[in-house]
Amino acid sequence: MAEKIISPGVFTNEIDQSFLPSAVADIGAALIGPTVKGPAGIPTVVTSYSEFQQKFGDAFKSGSNSYQYLTSHTAEQYLKNSNTLTVVRIMDGTVGPATASIQTSGSTSVTGVNTATGSMPIVTSALGERYKITQGGTAYTFIASADGGGDASDDSIRFFAGSTTLSTQVTNLVSEINAVSGISVTAVSQSNGQLGFTASSAGTSLNGITFVTSSTSTPSTYGTAPAAGSGSDGFIIGGGTDSAGTSTTAFQLKTLADGTIMNNIDSTATTNNLLLSGSTHNIRFEVVSNNPKKGTFNLLIRAGNDNIKRKQILETFNNVSLDPKTTNYIGKVIGDQRYIVRTDGTTKYLQLTGDSAPKSKYVTVHNINVTPEYLDENGNVTTPANSMSLPAIGSGSLNGGFGGGLDGYAGFDSLGNQNGTSTAAVNFYETIDAQTQGFTPDDLTTANGGAAYSEALDLLSNQDEYDINLILAPGIIANTHTSIASKIIDVCESRGDCFAILDPVPHDSTLKVTTTQAETRDSNFAAMYWPWIKVPDSQVGVQRWVPPSVAIGGIYAFNDKVAHPWFAPAGLNRGGIDTAIQAERKLTQGNRDDLYDSNVNPIATFPGQGVTVFGQKTLQKKASALDRINVRRLLIKVKKFIASSSRFLLFEQNNSKLRNRFLNIVNPYLEQVQAQSGLTAFKVVMDATNNTPDVIDRNQLVGQLFLQPTRTAEFIVLDFVVQPTGAAFPE
Repeated sequence: MAEKIISPGVFTNEIDQSFLPSAVADIGAALIGPTVKGPAGIPTVVTSYSEFQQKFGDAFKSGSNSYQYLTSHTAEQYLKNSNTLTVVRIMDGTVGPATASIQTSGSTSVTGVNTATGSMPIVTSALGERYKITQGGTAYTFIASADGGGDASDDSIRFFAGSTTLSTQVTNLVSEINAVSGISVTAVSQSNGQLGFTASSAGTSLNGITFVTSSTSTPSTYGTAPAAGSGSDGFIIGGGTDSAGTSTTAFQLKTLADGTIMNNIDSTATTNNLLLSGSTHNIRFEVVSNNPKKGTFNLLIRAGNDNIKRKQILETFNNVSLDPKTTNYIGKVIGDQRYIVRTDGTTKYLQLTGDSAPKSKYVTVHNINVTPEYLDENGNVTTPANSMSLPAIGSGSLNGGFGGGLDGYAGFDSLGNQNGTSTAAVNFYETIDAQTQGFTPDDLTTANGGAAYSEALDLLSNQDEYDINLILAPGIIANTHTSIASKIIDVCESRGDCFAILDPVPHDSTLKVTTTQAETRDSNFAAMYWPWIKVPDSQVGVQRWVPPSVAIGGIYAFNDKVAHPWFAPAGLNRGGIDTAIQAERKLTQGNRDDLYDSNVNPIATFPGQGVTVFGQKTLQKKASALDRINVRRLLIKVKKFIASSSRFLLFEQNNSKLRNRFLNIVNPYLEQVQAQSGLTAFKVVMDATNNTPDVIDRNQLVGQLFLQPTRTAEFIVLDFVVQPTGAAFPE
């Protein structure tokens, strides 16, 4: 029986009676380790290697050399034969995403305006074209009328100053102001030849337009573009703040990926607007247009290393709105939900923040300067000044870059920095020892990687949340990172439905050290392989020494693809490591005997056959059916199917009909497993013999499944009997 039965659930137990004398769809693996980018510490499912690259990156530079993390190599091998992989990125300390604040069109500001030339930015809105300056820390937006060229057909509102010929431009200006403001104004020619206005009273404010006179404001306060001048009346919109509110930010974008690699803010982009810190691993934004009449705009997410001549558009969001009541509200279109890791006592769990699931592959949206009910029922703009809250066209003064991403205290940030020191040595590939790829996870609590691995395993221990059948942690070496390796096994045993592949020793270790390490473990939920292998680096174009787990996960996936989990992931048919160039050493039969006797699965090399997995033992010391990987994985597969199917029986009436429902689910499934060579025989008992009245009174439904796993042929013994001529062959 289960050790503790308190809350409702399906509880499975194993009773191993196989000691020797003296279909559920492929669930996928969990992969834990450092990556170039991606969300830190959040289990994330990918379904292809291209998706892994997009979310977590691949090759990067450290100093003058290029590398990949072992996590990336492992994902590539595994996803060749599987379409589900749960990745947990390891970072440590204080980490966070990069952000970008997209300014409103009514908040574009220029510091140090050249009053001699009157140079100011232009933005377009429902009020026409507006000029914006910042003076003395206060921002002012100006409406201007006519185009300076005397084009009477121009209906946009432009400020016209410094001319003695007003004529048509004045008529157009007065007409436009009265149409927008809802009050009557009259043009007045000033003594200096500039244009002023009179209204019902100075200081009147309607629909976001405030009328001022030279007696209350100096010319430098409200500007006289395009030429310098003095002594003019005028009108301003939203002096000091946007008319739509106090915020000058339309919305904020946060990268889904954490770390400084996402930072590329650049106010001095190079030729063709190329960001100095832009790369294939980060992104930039651009607002390509806005429509004040509809309250919509178009947003692009671009590759961080593109330029204005050759844009690499990753995502396009067209006709999005700041109105939360519309279907195209930016919060819904892009999404604002993010996970954070929380702790309740000793339990780690994820908490979801935000309201809308992420639709973007790269960003979430936050701090939205909403414009509720932007349009009325007739499709007209309810408050024209709200158009100023729309994002400004372009990429802003920082060229669409993101900043503020944090890497944490410990670890390698993929840009050559470890603990803030660019010269710190980072051990990759065959140099991995206690320090592995920038981390030294020597225990479960310190901020050098150990706490991050421990937290990742705590999250993955929740089998209801994460449906996995394998745990891979390339770069964790069992005899060096002992506590992490032990916790990986503990999680698999506690869950009871997943298996661990561990690397016993670093590169260039002896056979004796390898077998000694394996003999310190005793579990049928884990396996070890040796020696290391050399594989090609598909991203950098060189060859790398990698620990066995990098390739073995892919062998398991291939085995399940061409056969079933209850087949042995070993041998020439399903155990060939086709990507391996060579093994660290060629094992003799005696070497393989020593390894197998200590429950280490040899990686052998055969002429004409290449590098091959040639063993399938678990780390269990006592001989039984469960000392073989195929039997353990058979149990994992069967238990997952039966447990998931049995959940539909919970809270149903506990009678013979319910027992028959269970039998009608389980028997056909086990018959199928038997037909596919997983079982030689089985029997399921769920009747009145094990569901007595006292069992039923405890609200329990009890079943017993007797399984005889199909054994593999690992030892082929052939007797060659030489007989004399004429001797009779035995019957």
